[in-house]
Amino acid sequence: MQSSGHRFRDVEHHPLLAENDSYDSSSSEADMAERVWFIRDGCGMVCAIMTWLLVVYADFVVTFVMLLPSKDFWYSVINGVLFNCLAVLALSSHLRTMLTDPGAVPKGNATKEYMDNLQLKPGEVIYKCPKCCSIKPERAHHCSICKRCIRKMDHHCPWVNNCVGEKNQRFFVLFTMYIALISAHALVLCGFQFFSCVRGQWTECSDFSPPVTVILMIFLCLEGFLFLTFTAVMFGTQIHSICNDETEIERLKSEKPTWERRLRWEGMKSVFGGQPSLLWINPFAGFRIRRLLLRAKKGGPEFSV
Repeated sequence: MQSSGHRFRDVEHHPLLAENDSYDSSSSEADMAERVWFIRDGCGMVCAIMTWLLVVYADFVVTFVMLLPSKDFWYSVINGVLFNCLAVLALSSHLRTMLTDPGAVPKGNATKEYMDNLQLKPGEVIYKCPKCCSIKPERAHHCSICKRCIRKMDHHCPWVNNCVGEKNQRFFVLFTMYIALISAHALVLCGFQFFSCVRGQWTECSDFSPPVTVILMIFLCLEGFLFLTFTAVMFGTQIHSICNDETEIERLKSEKPTWERRLRWEGMKSVFGGQPSLLWINPFAGFRIRRLLLRAKKGGPEFSV
């Protein structure tokens, strides 16, 4: 299909929006920036709630079953502060991943006016997504759950109820890292607790009865092992993808790169921002409570599923 000296390619050959359609790309993007991002997907919301409940359960067992009954004051204080700080960082990273726009392309921007503003070269091919009626930027893919095209989409993760894309990948990496750390910490504490209980009296190592203590700790060990395995693998996969400037979708589809790759540190700096610093591991960096409240007042969720 010819349009303004360039070619328009569409897999399903859907027509462009009419010129008289009332779509304003600049106002649409500004409107998106002023709204809170949240996906109303039943499965995703259940998984997100389960994630929080499992972290709260682990914190309960570590704090009230293992640390508070301990006779070693500094052992309890140091491990309690460390575990709870890691838990707060993990849940904060989860929230930032879930509530951050992953890089959604504005809906319905496939208009002649919008394409004219792109200043395309003659004969240049552009792609339109037939599902959300938008011009697909390079490396963007359509998510059937978010019902949007996402820039540099890596995958859709139900545990964070969102896509992992260009704008929230950093928070997802932090989420997997902190969950892996608190899982490893919980397993180590469980090992010490079992050892101390076996050496001494079970009635003295916890304020709960021995059967309840054993059941709670066994469930925590299973949870810690499963989450440590899953998040450690996911963390390593994400770091590998960032260093190779290749998303999981691109790797699975064996897509040949048509872009200039940012390898290793350049890729890390593009995702985490700037030179290596403590801000890289801080999920609160760039967060503005006042801005979030203003967004919530202006329109609530950006869209729902």
